[in-house]
Amino acid sequence: MYTALCRRIARACMWLGIAGMIALICAVSWQVFGRYVLNNTPTWAESLALLLVLYVTMLGTAVGVRDAGHIGLESMLVLVPEHIRIKMEYLIHSLVLLFGALMAWDCAFLMESVWTYRLPTLGISEGWRYFPAAVAGVLIVMFSIEHLIALAKGQEVEPAWQ
Repeated sequence: MYTALCRRIARACMWLGIAGMIALICAVSWQVFGRYVLNNTPTWAESLALLLVLYVTMLGTAVGVRDAGHIGLESMLVLVPEHIRIKMEYLIHSLVLLFGALMAWDCAFLMESVWTYRLPTLGISEGWRYFPAAVAGVLIVMFSIEHLIALAKGQEVEPAWQ
């Protein structure tokens, strides 16, 4: 049940990432069109594009952790005996979980500390820049727990895109 929940969340993140990429392409295209055709650069387009890059990247990072699409220490583990490999995988997933927890905590703190400041070109809170990293940290924790549970059961986590 937990794996099904994580899979649904990862798929939703992938679809949100796709939508974010489309919006990013539209924002940059509008910026280029405004600059070179209209000779009137829309100031909000660059800020929006930068914000969208953060969202797409953080969602992709979380899904990469779940689907083991990140560059990891596992590549060297094929050379060691099985009992050492399993212990190292526990260590790796635990460290990734710790990283995600620290990322979520620190980014939530940063988000709160700058919430009253505004992005002048978008008129929204500066905190929205840290929101995707805080969410990604929580997702990384969830997906790391999923990997630890699967490891304890002797199973593999199936990628969300399959």
